[in-house]
Amino acid sequence: MGLNRELEGLLVVSMDQAVAAPYCALMLADAGARVIKVERTEGDFARGYDNGADGKSAFFAWLNRGKESVSVDLNKAEDAALLHNMVMQADIFLHNLAPGALARRGFDGTALRAENPTLITCEITGYGATGQAAKKKAYDFLVQAESGICAVSGTETDPARVGISICDISSGLTAFSTILRALIQRGRTGRGIDISISMFDVMADFMNFPLLAHRYLGGAPARMGLTHALIAPYGAYRTADGNQVLIAIQSDREWQIFCEIVLEQPDLANDDRFINNTARVSHRFEMDESINSVFGQMSLEALMELLDSARIANGRLSSVEDLSNHEFLK
Repeated sequence: MGLNRELEGLLVVSMDQAVAAPYCALMLADAGARVIKVERTEGDFARGYDNGADGKSAFFAWLNRGKESVSVDLNKAEDAALLHNMVMQADIFLHNLAPGALARRGFDGTALRAENPTLITCEITGYGATGQAAKKKAYDFLVQAESGICAVSGTETDPARVGISICDISSGLTAFSTILRALIQRGRTGRGIDISISMFDVMADFMNFPLLAHRYLGGAPARMGLTHALIAPYGAYRTADGNQVLIAIQSDREWQIFCEIVLEQPDLANDDRFINNTARVSHRFEMDESINSVFGQMSLEALMELLDSARIANGRLSSVEDLSNHEFLK
């Protein structure tokens, strides 16, 4: 038996916009919670990002399926009272408004739990709820840049933005998992808690390895596009039919198998230039010459079949169109 609406019976009030908090609320809705999305009277600005979903925003539709919606103007006493009444019945109050915006109107966790002791409150901010950066506006691309994600993405000459809203999505997932932990704790204590998730902190945690490399390995990993800077071979190679195949060799044992079965050059496995990962990284150009001489003579399908038979991890470079028809999704 799999998971099936395990959060059914819980009420989530989510005063959110854009991506991070709506994505967290989406995960809660998918798990069976009743989610009421509270919008400003003009609506979540994501409604205006595009009109690709039957005249409505595909972006908004992606993030807000399975939710109810209500609009409020907190400058009106009756609307503020409506929001307060909803929160008093809620299990979870989620938002990603500017730090302090709701607290100034009496919607801080301590005050709310004085009336609803089991309430779990969760805010998602850009750079934290306190400190000099708390008031700074934060969007996904900006957090990617500030956290160093762009510095390790792209090519040698050009840093790049990750092509999806990775900061928003990761922060939403972090909030979701933290809320689940809070629900477990509430089951033991009978009390709700405050949760504060910073998008910058989430991405700084994702950057742990580059930070460790900077401190202990003489510098952050170089930007190398589809090639891993510190593991080899681990990247994309051209095939005879003009496609690209990606391979990932994780151990010296896999390298030996790769040389024997795929390259049919067993002597390469024991060549001092390629004897271990450190050596292969140092002699990447010579190693790639040997790989390209074989891969460049084979079609993508034939090569992937050979790699699979040798149990060498591999994949194709899919386009978004490829993904839409991908056999793994069938």
